[in-house]
Amino acid sequence: MKFSEQWLRELVNPAVDTAELAHQVTMAGLEVDEVEAVAKDFSGVIVGEILTAEQHPNADKLQVCKVSNGSEEFQVVCGAPNARAGLKTAFATVGAVLPTPDGDAFKIKKAKLRQVESFGMLCAEDELGLSEDHGGIMELAADAPVGADLREYLNLDDMIIDVDLTPNRADCLSISGIAREVGVLFKAPVTYVETKVTEPAIADTFPIALEATQQCPRFVGRVIRNVNVQAQTPLWMVEKLRRAGVRSIDPVVDITNYVLQELGQPMHAYDLNKLSGSIIARMAEQDEKLTLLDGQEVSLNDDTLVIADQNGALGIAGVMGGEASGVTAETKHVFFEAAFFNPISIAGRARSYGLHTDASHRFERGVDWQLQVKAMERATELLLDICGGEAGPVTEVASEDNLPKVEKVRLRHAKVNSYLSFDMPVAEIEEILTRLGMTVTKDGDDAWLIDVPSYRFDISIEVDLIEELARVYGYNNLPVRVPKASLPFKADVEANIGLGHIRRTLIAQGYQEAITYSFIEAGLQEKFDDQNKAVALANPITAEMAVMRTTVWPGLVKAVQYNQNRQQSRIRLFETGQRFLPRGENMADMLQENVVAGVVTGSRDPEGWTASNESVDFFDVKAEVESLLALAGSAEEFTFVSGRHVALHPGQTAVIKRNGEEIGYLGAMHPSLAKDLSLSGAVYLFELKLEAITAGRLPRYSELSKFPESRRDLALIVDEQVAFEDLRQSAAENAGEFLQNVTLFDVYQGQGIEVGRKSLALGLTWQHPSRTLNDDEINGAVDSVITALNTKFGASLRE
Repeated sequence: MKFSEQWLRELVNPAVDTAELAHQVTMAGLEVDEVEAVAKDFSGVIVGEILTAEQHPNADKLQVCKVSNGSEEFQVVCGAPNARAGLKTAFATVGAVLPTPDGDAFKIKKAKLRQVESFGMLCAEDELGLSEDHGGIMELAADAPVGADLREYLNLDDMIIDVDLTPNRADCLSISGIAREVGVLFKAPVTYVETKVTEPAIADTFPIALEATQQCPRFVGRVIRNVNVQAQTPLWMVEKLRRAGVRSIDPVVDITNYVLQELGQPMHAYDLNKLSGSIIARMAEQDEKLTLLDGQEVSLNDDTLVIADQNGALGIAGVMGGEASGVTAETKHVFFEAAFFNPISIAGRARSYGLHTDASHRFERGVDWQLQVKAMERATELLLDICGGEAGPVTEVASEDNLPKVEKVRLRHAKVNSYLSFDMPVAEIEEILTRLGMTVTKDGDDAWLIDVPSYRFDISIEVDLIEELARVYGYNNLPVRVPKASLPFKADVEANIGLGHIRRTLIAQGYQEAITYSFIEAGLQEKFDDQNKAVALANPITAEMAVMRTTVWPGLVKAVQYNQNRQQSRIRLFETGQRFLPRGENMADMLQENVVAGVVTGSRDPEGWTASNESVDFFDVKAEVESLLALAGSAEEFTFVSGRHVALHPGQTAVIKRNGEEIGYLGAMHPSLAKDLSLSGAVYLFELKLEAITAGRLPRYSELSKFPESRRDLALIVDEQVAFEDLRQSAAENAGEFLQNVTLFDVYQGQGIEVGRKSLALGLTWQHPSRTLNDDEINGAVDSVITALNTKFGASLRE
C-alpha cells in the first residue's frame, strides 16, 4: 500500500516528522517497507509553453521549439515525439540543476545541437526523477500557469510511504484506513472524508439481480447520464493516484481508482449503452468465454463469480471487468457498480487466471460490507464535479441473511492483565478500544461487550482484542516478564528403538542416507505400487512431481539411476520418511505412515585389494534387514514369507511379517522394471514400517542352565514348495517347552530325491534349566515333531 504523506496529513496531522511517523506505524504492526521522495532534487525547472515546433534543418528526429516562460521566449532543440505547439511542459532553463540516475547532478547550459543553438531543455518524467517514463516530455494541464516553479505547481516536496500489510489488515488498504490507524497511535484528530448525498436529477435506473447471493450479498448501482469523458482529470487527483502507484487513464476510471485508494472500496464503471437487460451477479458457466479489459481472453470455470447481463459475462467479479462493456472515449452514459463480495468466493480466483489486481487484493482480504453506498455517493460527487452529467437514484439489492453480522466480543479485564503481564488501567482499555472505532459496553465489574466495526474482519475473539490493546499501547512499552511454567518430562519408553539408532546401524553397514521428494511422477508411482491410487496434487510444481508417493522406492531408484549415469556402480542408500496412503475419498482419512526404505546394487564389498568383486545378492540384503529387526530384541517375532509385489522379482520377493502382521517387503527389482529405468546390474529393495520395527522389549535376565544340551538331527523329505520357516514353527509348537533352537544346516535336491521334492536337515536342541533331560523325553519330543510335520506337510524321514 503506497500513499502520499501529504495526502495522509490532509486527514490526520500528528506533530511528528516523517521518520517518527514511519517508525510508529511499523511498531504498530504495519511494516513500512520504504520511504522515498516523490521527486529527486532539482531546481530551475518551470512550467513552459511550446509556442511553435518546427523540423530541425539538420536532423530528422529533432525539432526546434519556441518556448515561453510567460515573459520571454527561448529557442530549445527537442527530440521528444510529443513536442508540439500549445503543449505545456516542464522547461529546465539555462542554469537549472537536474538529477542523474547515479545520484549526481548536472547543470543545464546553453548548447548547440547540429549547428542550432538551444537555450534550455524540455524534460521527461524520468529526467526529473518523477518516474521511469521516457516516452516523451511531460504533458501538463492546459491551465498550468506558465512560468510557475514546477516543484511548487506539482507540490513535489512530498514523501511516498510504502506499507507492507499483513493479510488480516485489509482495513488499512486505503488512505482513510491508514489515517484512522495513525490517529489512534498518536491520539490525533482525524478528518474523515465527508460524503455528499447527491439528489437524483433523473429517475433512470438499471435492473439488478442477485443469483449467487452467498457470494455477492450486496450490489449497489447508479445510472449517470450525459457524462463528458473528454474532461481532464484534475491535477490533484492525478498526482495522488500517481503517488499511490496508479496511472491516470481517463476521468471515469480515475475516479473509481481514487475512491478505491481513498475509502478502500473497489468500484467499476460500465458504458450504459453496452449493457443489455439487467445486471446479474451469478456463477460462470464452465468454459464461458470473456475478454478482459487488458485484452486477455479467458475461459471461465464454474466456481468463478461473474457480473453479467443478458448477453453474457461482463467481468470477473472482484477481479477485472470485461473489454466489451468498458468505458471508452465515446461513452456518454455510465453505470457505476459498488458491491460486497464474500472474501472466500474471491480468494484465489485472480491467481487461477494469472491475474492480480488492486480490486482482487482487497476483496479476497475483506472489504467493509457497509461501505458500498458511501463509496457510490463519493464517486457520484466526483464524477459530477469533473465530468458533469445527471445522476439517477442509488439502487441497492442485498441478501441480509448472507451479509456479515456485527460481532459482539466479550473482553475480560483479568484476561488482559494475564496475557499482557501487567495491570492495564480500565480507562486506558476503554480509551484504546473507543479510538479503534469500537463500541464499548460494560458487562459486569470485570468485563466489557465490544461491538466490532464492520471494517475489522480480523477481530472475532477475545485474544484479538487483547492483541489490539498491546499493539496500540506499544509492544516496546509492555513489561518484560520471564515466563514461568511447569515442564514435566515426557516418559521415555526404554524398550523403543530410536530413529537415530536405526540410521547408525545402516550407516555402519555402508549405507548413505538420502532425502528425496514426497511428490513423484504419476507414471513412475504406478510402476512401484499397483495396490494404492496415489493422491494427485491440485497444483503440481512440475509433471514429475504430480502425485504423493505411496512408497519411498521411486525416489531412491531415481537416485540410483542418477548415480549410475555418473559412473557410480556400488550404491547403498536408505531413507526414512513418510508415505501417503489414501483411505477413501476424504483427504482427512489419508494415512501418513513413517517408513525406512533402502536400495542396494553393485559389489558386495567396497573396492580394495583384499575385497571380493562378487555382486551383492538377496541374502546379503536380507542379513542387513535382519540386523535392523534384531535391534528391538525381538528377532524371533519376525518372519520372511515368499510373496508378490509389482516392483519385485517373482522369485526373489519376501513379505516381512511381525507376529503374522505384514510390515514390509524385501526383494530384487523386477527385471522388466529395471530395464525400463535403464538400470544396470541387480537392484535390491526393502521397505519397513518404522512403527513395527522400533517397538521392542526390555531384556530380562534368566539364569543360564548348568546342564548339558541334547541335540537330534532330522533329515526330512518334503515338497520343494515347503518353506523352512513353516517347518520351524511347527517343530517349535510340538517339541515341548524345553526346545531351545531349530537350525537348518543342509538343503539337498538331486540323486536319490524324487523330482519336485527336497531334503532339509534340521538340528533340534533341548536343554532343561535344572536337570539333564533323559533319552525317553528327547525321543518322545522327536516323535511328536515328526508326527506333526508328517501330518501337516507330508514330511518323511530320509533313509
